[in-house]
Amino acid sequence: MPRLRIGRKPALILGSAALLVIAAVGGGAFLLLSGGEELQYKTQAALRKALPVTAAAELHKRGVRLGAPLRCADLPGWTRTKMRVSCTGMTSDEKPVEVIGSGEQETRRNYYTILVDGRPVVENASCLGADCRKQEG
Repeated sequence: MPRLRIGRKPALILGSAALLVIAAVGGGAFLLLSGGEELQYKTQAALRKALPVTAAAELHKRGVRLGAPLRCADLPGWTRTKMRVSCTGMTSDEKPVEVIGSGEQETRRNYYTILVDGRPVVENASCLGADCRKQEG
């Protein structure tokens, strides 16, 4: 049976092309499995700063009016990779509002929950307010 002989230059070209295909397929598989998501807010400070604005916008969209801006603070146990923020306030008709926001570096996911008068208005949403429009677009 005759053997196929291939020169050094074509072998290097074929090898390089194969590596590129493997890298592209691997990268595509990673993006597919990870969802290609990015954290909206990459630091605890950014999450704490944005949460009162995005939560107020979400509540407004749902017909809930706040009596004053929400006040936010870091939740105990937060870390650089597991961000946790809580905001509190009152509606214009004096019902308590609690907002909890989290971000996980490992999963690159955000979760938000909003309670009004102890009842969930938003549960484990991946975005709030205008941030949802950014993700859709």
